[in-house]
Amino acid sequence: MIGYVRVSTEEQADSRLGIQAQEAALHAEAERRGWELTILRDEGLSGSQVNPGLRSALDQLSAGLADGLVVTKLDRLARSVVHAAEIMERARTQRWSLIMLDVQVDTTTASCEAMANMLATFAQFERRLIGERTKAALAAKKAQGVTLGRPRLVSTVVARRIVGMREQGLSFGAIAAELTEAGELSPAGRPTWQASTVRRICKSIEQTKEAA
Repeated sequence: MIGYVRVSTEEQADSRLGIQAQEAALHAEAERRGWELTILRDEGLSGSQVNPGLRSALDQLSAGLADGLVVTKLDRLARSVVHAAEIMERARTQRWSLIMLDVQVDTTTASCEAMANMLATFAQFERRLIGERTKAALAAKKAQGVTLGRPRLVSTVVARRIVGMREQGLSFGAIAAELTEAGELSPAGRPTWQASTVRRICKSIEQTKEAA
């Protein structure tokens, strides 16, 4: 079993949230349940992203190198309901256990299904709220005459070519290969295109269309 602990820079001085307090709680639970526990840490880092320690834990779990993940509190795992729901879904599909001691979530039990469904519902609600706030902010900026979106990454001709290839059903990787073969320089001025670059350009174009 992998135990995961995290504190942000601001929380490190708080004895209730400190690394030692979290580890003590995890070791106590491991002793009670008879687990062999390995602890991974992220110190001085926010929970708004997948930090190195958590990423390592998730990679090991995905590879079947551990049976599950245990944290003392939900907010040690993620600050976002969306993020927490995504990790719970990963645990379900990859068939490893996820245990959060403070909210009594334990995916090894049948009663956890209701909690998982509730988190998924709130995650969807959070996504919609973020989308609505973003659209409202963009509309307000547009009304003020502010130019929306990031600076154009490529020429209009290349952008239209990318859109056309996407409409034909080509993947980001296939489009990158086509542009590389055609000798088009990437936004960084390199002769080789990456799928991630094409994805970013497509996202920028979509955001501009939505704001129009």
